[in-house]
Amino acid sequence: MTDRLILGIESSCDETGVGIVRLGPDGAVELLSDEVASSVEQHARFGGVVPEVASRAHLEAMVPTMRRSLEIAGVGLSDIDSIAVTAGPGLAGALLVGVSAAKAYAAALGKPLYGVNHLAGHVAADTLQHGPLPERCLALLVSGGHSQLLLVEGLAHKITELGSTVDDAAGEAYDKVARLLDLPYPGGPPIDKLAKTGNGCAIAFPRGLTGPRDARYDFSFSGLKTSVARWVEKAERAGEEIPLADVAASFQEAVADVLTMKAIRACQDLDIDTLVIAGGVAANSRISGLAAERCAEAGIHLRVPRPKLCGDNGAMIAAIGAHLVAAGAKPSPIDLSTTPGLPVSTIQVF
Repeated sequence: MTDRLILGIESSCDETGVGIVRLGPDGAVELLSDEVASSVEQHARFGGVVPEVASRAHLEAMVPTMRRSLEIAGVGLSDIDSIAVTAGPGLAGALLVGVSAAKAYAAALGKPLYGVNHLAGHVAADTLQHGPLPERCLALLVSGGHSQLLLVEGLAHKITELGSTVDDAAGEAYDKVARLLDLPYPGGPPIDKLAKTGNGCAIAFPRGLTGPRDARYDFSFSGLKTSVARWVEKAERAGEEIPLADVAASFQEAVADVLTMKAIRACQDLDIDTLVIAGGVAANSRISGLAAERCAEAGIHLRVPRPKLCGDNGAMIAAIGAHLVAAGAKPSPIDLSTTPGLPVSTIQVF
């Protein structure tokens, strides 16, 4: 069996991603290119992603991003063996652009098409840096719209959601708190940067769903966001200067504390010795740092991909596509539909 080239297309939100990987005869996956065009600056003035703007940006960026990815990989479209594309979850219009492009390329080239789950792709991204995952591992998936604990028993076979956010995801809470503190959008990076100069113990913000009767693996960050807002409002009414760095650090500490505590708890409950942190918020320094401390104490191996692989990108879609190809999965039909609310348990769409 010879090497096979898998092309991945990602367009679930505000990044147009095209990545190419090489799948070796032994199942090893090598990253050849990972090109991303972001429309985040177009959404910044609105304080969040505008679906119509995102869809138009994908239309404009798809072909140029494809050309760059092929050029960097040093291959042509005719060299591609299979095409993987995000079929969900995500914004309906944005998904449609990517899936339509993937269908067109697959039909024109006569290549098999794999409609894949965006969330599974985030977990698969780690394999591009650290190699194959163990047979059983736990994934903490943290992004703008998702905060989930996942039991991964084979990227091409079975992913089970153990817990999820019941309201705001961690990334959403970061964006809303950043807006409250007059920080740029998206809120994760500026809060992380500001928090490094603050005291994470200065303000005792609440830890949602951590009581003895609360769901063991679910998350809630809406109350934390509201608590930050109330604290700032109270200080302003009193005419006090807002210690922005301390507020940012204390907020971030509360998020990191809950995420890592529940992830370690799940690993210990299920006797799992490997934790993967994936998704855009995985690039946060305090979350990864606290996870490293707690994993070391608990004897758990921690895997966190480099920041570029944490965000939305085509490489992660190519990676999950490669795992499906290696497992002998049947291709998706050329008329596959997008599924904005696709559950993580559905790794491939037919």
